[in-house]
Amino acid sequence: MIPVNEPLLAGNEARYIEDCIKTGWISSAGKYIDRFEQDWAAYCDRRYGISVSNGTTALEAAVKAMGMGPGDEVIMPSFTIISCAMAVVRSGATPVLVDSDPDIYTLDVGQVEAAITPRTRAIMPVHIYGHPADMDPIMALAEKHKLKVLEDAAEGHGAEYFSRRRGRNDWQRCGSFGDASIFSFFANKLVTTGEGGMIVTDDDQIADRCRSLRNLCFQPHQRFLHNELGHNFRLTNLQAAVGVAQIEKMDDILARKRRMGGLYTELLQDVEGITLQAVRDWARVNYWMFGLTLDDDAKMDAFELARQLKNQGVETRPFFMGMHEQPVFHKMGLFRDLKLPVTERLYRRGLYLPSGVAITEDQVQESAKAVRKILDAGR
Repeated sequence: MIPVNEPLLAGNEARYIEDCIKTGWISSAGKYIDRFEQDWAAYCDRRYGISVSNGTTALEAAVKAMGMGPGDEVIMPSFTIISCAMAVVRSGATPVLVDSDPDIYTLDVGQVEAAITPRTRAIMPVHIYGHPADMDPIMALAEKHKLKVLEDAAEGHGAEYFSRRRGRNDWQRCGSFGDASIFSFFANKLVTTGEGGMIVTDDDQIADRCRSLRNLCFQPHQRFLHNELGHNFRLTNLQAAVGVAQIEKMDDILARKRRMGGLYTELLQDVEGITLQAVRDWARVNYWMFGLTLDDDAKMDAFELARQLKNQGVETRPFFMGMHEQPVFHKMGLFRDLKLPVTERLYRRGLYLPSGVAITEDQVQESAKAVRKILDAGR
């Protein structure tokens, strides 16, 4: 079975972990924590990095640190992982969902302004499957309406957006936009720590709040005095050691992923019955996952294609089910009558192919061959 993802640990990971073990720094303090935070913040052109236990907790800490609470609304795409909406709901605020661009899958910027109300406090763009959201108009809307921007770059490691705002006219890395940005370092991400996440920001107050919230809101000068309830969202020095080694290989990781994406595109762009995720000219994608959708006249849906690919020895993953179709939110009285046709179609017609950093060219060719074989047989 060709795995949908497999991490590549080909640098100094083992050496740095051994150093943690030998020195005894295996918990949530140590030199690798500091270095990981500093290195990743610098990579994203940010002043501060606050490491946490995963991307979900990064979102929860960031939402709370940015002051979201009851009565507030946060605009986000429905087509994303549940962590985005969950973080907002758990803060007491309300997610407001918009549909996605059918070609690049990120939120449809044209729908954002109509979703703004007097209760809107923030916009949460998500860089889906490694393609940047269209950030310039999002930032312009946020400035116009005095809104915060929380950039979900969990899947956007190293991806870039060509910004023309304020005469800039150059490439800007995902993770450098807005009031704060979050990352996931799960095993399937370009940079992995197994589990892990980070908030990056230029804002002193947001950084301080996130540090406090991740560490049970201990007081700096009176540790066991608590004025509010925080969380234990800490990352370990062992995990950070892996992350430091991964960042050292970032250029190689990006090059590998882009070779993979280029080869898949070459092999699949002329296959009848499917459409590949588009790439806008203002985007340098990282091909975190290589996604495709079945055309409407194809004689199967994505779930049947996934079943047949598994029989051919190719593991896949379905696209996200939209937040507006999630039963858990319907039980809360949210989104019950909302219809978002692009998100609904992407879920039913889309999947992604084996895309891990460790994937080989032979595995890409075998996966693409299986897709072509199944679709040719189905015509």
